[in-house]
Amino acid sequence: MTQSNRLNGGLINRGKPLNFNFDGRTYQGYEGDTLASALMANGVRFLGRSFKYHRPRGIFTAGSEEPNALVELRSGARQEPNTRATVAELYEGLVACSQNYKGSLRYDLLALNDLFSDILSAGFYYKTFMWPAAFWEKVYEPIIRSAAGLGRLSGEDDPDEYEKGFLHCDLLVIGGGPAGLMAALTAGRAGANVILADEDCRFGGRLNVEQEDVGGKPAVEWVEQAVAELTAMDNVRLMPRSTAMGAFDHGIYGVVERVQDHLHTPVEGKPRQTLWRVYSKRAILCAGATERPIVFPDNDRPGVMLAGSMRAYANRWAATPARMVAVFTNNDDGHRTAVDLMAKGVDVTAIVDARLDAPTLTGVRLISGAHVIGTKGRHGLSSIRVRQADGREETLACGALGVSGGWNPNVHLTCHQGGRPVWNESIAAFVPGQNIPVGMSVAGAAKGLFSTEDALRSGAEEALAALEILGIAASALKLPRAVNSAYNLQPLYHVPHGKGRAWLDLQNDVTVKDVKLAHQENYRSVEHLKRYTTLGMGTDQGKTANVNALAIMAELTGKSIPETGTTIFRPPYTPVTLGTIGGRTVGKHFHPTRETPTDKWAREHNAPFDIAGDWMRARWFPQPGET
Repeated sequence: MTQSNRLNGGLINRGKPLNFNFDGRTYQGYEGDTLASALMANGVRFLGRSFKYHRPRGIFTAGSEEPNALVELRSGARQEPNTRATVAELYEGLVACSQNYKGSLRYDLLALNDLFSDILSAGFYYKTFMWPAAFWEKVYEPIIRSAAGLGRLSGEDDPDEYEKGFLHCDLLVIGGGPAGLMAALTAGRAGANVILADEDCRFGGRLNVEQEDVGGKPAVEWVEQAVAELTAMDNVRLMPRSTAMGAFDHGIYGVVERVQDHLHTPVEGKPRQTLWRVYSKRAILCAGATERPIVFPDNDRPGVMLAGSMRAYANRWAATPARMVAVFTNNDDGHRTAVDLMAKGVDVTAIVDARLDAPTLTGVRLISGAHVIGTKGRHGLSSIRVRQADGREETLACGALGVSGGWNPNVHLTCHQGGRPVWNESIAAFVPGQNIPVGMSVAGAAKGLFSTEDALRSGAEEALAALEILGIAASALKLPRAVNSAYNLQPLYHVPHGKGRAWLDLQNDVTVKDVKLAHQENYRSVEHLKRYTTLGMGTDQGKTANVNALAIMAELTGKSIPETGTTIFRPPYTPVTLGTIGGRTVGKHFHPTRETPTDKWAREHNAPFDIAGDWMRARWFPQPGET
């Protein structure tokens, strides 16, 4: 089988090919691939449809923040809808299919919704379906219900087992990137009881996807040595595939461990997933940061994706979305994507940099002070339209576009007890505020420290501070040498030029026009904006969309972004299966159903019943012929 977009290198095991099925076709990937990276390597760009307008959607990110590449995974009773292909580990015999269409993925009848986008704009459901009233139950409601939702449930009983458990530790480290590893090493060597949890199957975070050295060796090698040392410590518990989904009172954290999701057939007697209640004396949040895009017209086509994710696919999974790509950026990190892809043999057509003083790179065309103002392509990107600083426009052919508008620290768990993030002007992003959960501190990119050097240092410093509070003697470790890369961000959230619709929330089809409509109709509070437009209300919770939308509302109201404010986050950090929440508590509840003395008589007279607490109560007594 030909993997047309497979590159050299990567952290995949080419000695173990894996066959899988997507939409009825058989493909091949390798051990270490995700479903998304394997599909990308096989040249599959069109994976699904958006929620409201059913527009074509492709891979946008490389992690749990993915808004687009949602699939139905497995079949039969184990069928799971709305699974992010970007985090689904590939295994032999994996079966997945696209979702949210009527007919077929390529020929979706509900794509007609897009023709009526002017009618189906933000808040349309508050203004329509009012007349005639008799149409509601027989016409409007059935149509709405049939179109609602994304994926499908199997309708069968879940055959898997789920478990709940309790863990205790001196220090919980959330995130296994450079900051998290350094924090765990510092505390582990001091003898503290440490738990290190990371949502990925590999520890290392961004070190797995960057071409840089740590401690005089490739970053991946440093990660492997650090993990080996931690594994050998009896006082350290490593938890890969484990997401800290919530921060609760008294140092308690909810951690969901995906025990068997990476296996074709679950091992009998083991749970599919376990919900751990972790009691920690101190916790360090090292959850990293999420890249945000720049919003521009027609920016939702398959092939348009985050530049850092494009780099991740090339370096970790040896896959590229196309053989000819372009980069649109407002910071130096976008240039690193171009450098790494060129080193892998990918043709980089141009770097479109919004900064007039952007640094030049050897071997690639730089268009400084420019914006992408449009794209072309039906089910995948074929070209971009660029507006240069002097107003001239040109079209560039490319099969993929990497977009980088900056990075947002993953502050979510700091907000779970009501804390609000604060705006940091130097990185143009929200960072944790002062009112974070008691016993928690923050390190690394989650704190707004984006360089590897700063992440390592802050992880060690926060661990030492936590150990001092706990009364555990510790000494500072010698920090490994690492890159202190320049960021040099020039904020740009939205390109004002161009004619097409500019998309903010790619899953829920929220556009810049929708934000303008919310402003016009006086839904200007961030809470009103969210609910009126459905911004950030999908499975991704707006991880790549919210800041850009807030910036646009700030511009419309004449306020700054911190004055405009932001919504805060609630658990869970990423979607959690209901089976995990239920654990072993399945089937009928262990409590009696109470019946009134007239229950038998009411049933003989065909009364419908309501559940009122533990009681079954008759609602009414229909006469023959009544409906």
